[in-house]
Amino acid sequence: MNASPNFSLRQVISSDQIQKRVRELGRQISDDYRGQTVVALGILENSFLFMADLLRAVDVPVICAFIKPKYKQSKQGDAPLLEIIFSHELAIAGKHVLLVEGLVHSGVTTEFLMSDLRGRGAASVKLVTLLDRQSARRVQLQPDYFGFLVDDAFLCGYGLGSPEQTGRNLPYVAATT
Repeated sequence: MNASPNFSLRQVISSDQIQKRVRELGRQISDDYRGQTVVALGILENSFLFMADLLRAVDVPVICAFIKPKYKQSKQGDAPLLEIIFSHELAIAGKHVLLVEGLVHSGVTTEFLMSDLRGRGAASVKLVTLLDRQSARRVQLQPDYFGFLVDDAFLCGYGLGSPEQTGRNLPYVAATT
């Protein structure tokens, strides 16, 4: 399957590898949060398939919500402004928050979100990501849980991709070639 007629895909992580690692992450998260309720916040769009599979592998109570960071250009042409849209406003004061990413790249947005959640009074904020591209990191950020380290420039499949291209529905992760 091609992501678009202009390029082909090379499988990077198989469906079996993903599912095995998701089950391992689910067990680890369940052990770490035993006896507690977790507020899982999925960052759209790249996290939706990973979050669905991950939460099915977690056996502690979970409250599920989504957030969508959007960048807007400021009126003076300064740096872009980050706007965060919650699927619904959550009362997270005193709650344990698990931020769910499909891919952590530079870490800038993720670091901002984690700081914002702490500022809202979360008891704890941890990060889980399917893919971690540490080579692109622009801030000091280390996920608490991650599936795979990657270096490929553009990845798609298993929920990852861009709005302009097909491929999010692939059961594996692929790189464009």
